[in-house]
Amino acid sequence: MWDRVVSLRWIQTLADGLVCVSEERTAFEVYRDRVDRPLSRLFREYGVDEIRWFAVGMAANVVARLSGLIPPLVLGVAIDAVFTGEAAYALPLVPSGWLPTGQTAQFWLSAGLIVGAFGVTAVFTWIYGVAANNFAHRVMHAVRTDSFERMQRLDMTFFDDKQTGEVMSVLNNDASNLEVFLDNALQNSARLGVMLLGIAGLLFYLNPGLATVTLVSIPVMVVFTLWFMRAVEPRYVDQRSSVGDLNTVLENALTGVELVKTSDTEAYESDRVETASFEYFRRTMDVLKLNFIYRPGMELLAGIAFVLTFVVGGVWLFQGPPGPFTTELRVGTFVTFLFMTQQFVAPMAEVSNIVDQYENAKASSERVLGLRDIPIRIADPDEHEELAQVDGRVEYDGVSFAYPETPLQEPGDADESVTNNVSFTAAAGETVALVGPTGAGKSTLVKLLLRLYDVSDGTIRLDGHDIRDIRLSDLRSAVGYVSQEGFLFDGTVAENIRYGEYEQADDAPSTQTVRREVIEAAKAAEAHQFISSLPNGYDTRIGEEGVKLSGGQRQRVAIARTVLQDPEILILDEATSAVDTETEMLIQRSLDRLSADRTAFVIAHRLSTIRDADTVLVLEDGAIVERGDHETLLAEDGLYAKLWGVQAGEIDSLPDEFIAEARERQMERGVVSEVESEMTDWFQSRSTFCFISLASVPDKQVLIQWRADIPVFSRRRMLIYSRSHHV
Repeated sequence: MWDRVVSLRWIQTLADGLVCVSEERTAFEVYRDRVDRPLSRLFREYGVDEIRWFAVGMAANVVARLSGLIPPLVLGVAIDAVFTGEAAYALPLVPSGWLPTGQTAQFWLSAGLIVGAFGVTAVFTWIYGVAANNFAHRVMHAVRTDSFERMQRLDMTFFDDKQTGEVMSVLNNDASNLEVFLDNALQNSARLGVMLLGIAGLLFYLNPGLATVTLVSIPVMVVFTLWFMRAVEPRYVDQRSSVGDLNTVLENALTGVELVKTSDTEAYESDRVETASFEYFRRTMDVLKLNFIYRPGMELLAGIAFVLTFVVGGVWLFQGPPGPFTTELRVGTFVTFLFMTQQFVAPMAEVSNIVDQYENAKASSERVLGLRDIPIRIADPDEHEELAQVDGRVEYDGVSFAYPETPLQEPGDADESVTNNVSFTAAAGETVALVGPTGAGKSTLVKLLLRLYDVSDGTIRLDGHDIRDIRLSDLRSAVGYVSQEGFLFDGTVAENIRYGEYEQADDAPSTQTVRREVIEAAKAAEAHQFISSLPNGYDTRIGEEGVKLSGGQRQRVAIARTVLQDPEILILDEATSAVDTETEMLIQRSLDRLSADRTAFVIAHRLSTIRDADTVLVLEDGAIVERGDHETLLAEDGLYAKLWGVQAGEIDSLPDEFIAEARERQMERGVVSEVESEMTDWFQSRSTFCFISLASVPDKQVLIQWRADIPVFSRRRMLIYSRSHHV
């Protein structure tokens, strides 16, 4: 019976107040702020390749807008020449000898010109729409795919630091904002320019005095627009960032929906989404508050121009030229002015939309280009060494590595090393096991072989070649990696097994051959039997991350994928740690077959799975402290023997020194402070159970656990789940 509930939000506030968590700016934020003139750069880098569509769209836009000015001009001429007879029938830029002299002919010519102008406007507006949309969507397709391709080439340090929802926001929301700008605002700004210049030219041609009155509001509009642009720009930057934060919260909640349900924390997650959504709402309202002033203000100024034209022109007609004006104003000219002014008012009112979309796109383009500007640290060498045939001999020579504290820091500049001066050689076909306490650097060591990270010091060689001199595609195709939880994509079982093998091959075998090889790989992974029992067999869709399969089934599908890859080197990173004993037996059988006759690195906490390894490397604090085969290490009665004793259930016989060292290792892997001690006392005094993760570098967390598995969230923020219960 629960007698009281400690507020989750209050506890998070307490934690944030007690523990100083470093909120250093990410590489993404730093490079985003370094982007200069983002929209101009975007056009230079991507628009030039599609310049033909842009040019056609611009030309069609100009023709459509200019032809739209013809009807009011012809109408004014017709009123003065055909209906009232106050002036001769004359059209700008048209020789008088080409024009008819009869009233009827002049009338039908005017009607034909007006109809023709509307037809030309319609045709070129259609051409403009096709060209402008092609330009915008082609450019954004290139931006989105290029940004994604470049993001994939970033090293894992970026992904350790960056939140998935933020990246998704850049690739999706921000790219869409740019598409809207290129599709609408860019062409509309050109349309506005043509309209203003065309209308201003015609008005000054017809009556310079009244044209001055009509256009008097333009300088005020310009000053008003410049003020709005300066004021709204930082607000758009904040708004786009808040979208990324909201996407991150949503992505985390959806990805961890099972944990949310089993932890009974739906209300807490709803609060998190509500908080992030309200922050986005607040940032959006900050933008709209300025829009609420700017857009009506622009429409008011444009309306004032129309009213001034009507009032001054009307007075001019029935009282004569007012004030300093001396020229004559005819009825037809006045009608033309009114029509032109109305066409002038509409695009001027659209300036607010154009500026709004421009500032939104500018903020988005800074984020897109900021992502693209993050340097790629792990890339193919300029002159690579060919791997004609991989034997599988791997050498670690004085290898040290430290996770950068931020993606801006070079690995060699980091302070705390995860691995220290590690040296060993794995002969071709040999199985090397890596064991040791959690956080000893085992997984990091094998990830360096894949160049997911680059070494800080030392060298890793494959068949005598420094892996930094080998093309990444050659290196990674030679190494198969099976992790603790093999990732599966949403798709069929067969698609997941053959993932990466045939999709990009020009000489891919026939469908029947591929299916046969997929089935053989599944049989080797002890997966064929359960796959055959699925509703659609190998064509069964397994859901996002393989949620429709059990953990052991997902692992066997992942192993089948590696079997099909047929790598010369195999990495098994705790491949059986998350499954039951029976499933472990099936998986272990498949792994034994897979690792036969190839170099294998096996990371395992269950030491029974590596008894037959040729060499066992025991790591502690990033260094090799013992090496040898299973029997030799047991005889040495060192750390390996103690770990074996733990798993054999001989805990009571373990020396106190070993238990004390184990506690010390756990504490040294995190951040220890007096604050934690105070918080421990606080929680224990309330019979509270919790699980705390404090901010630190990867593989460096302090975990304080009393009674239950409560989820660990971001390394960058400490989040606490807590419940108090009746004692």
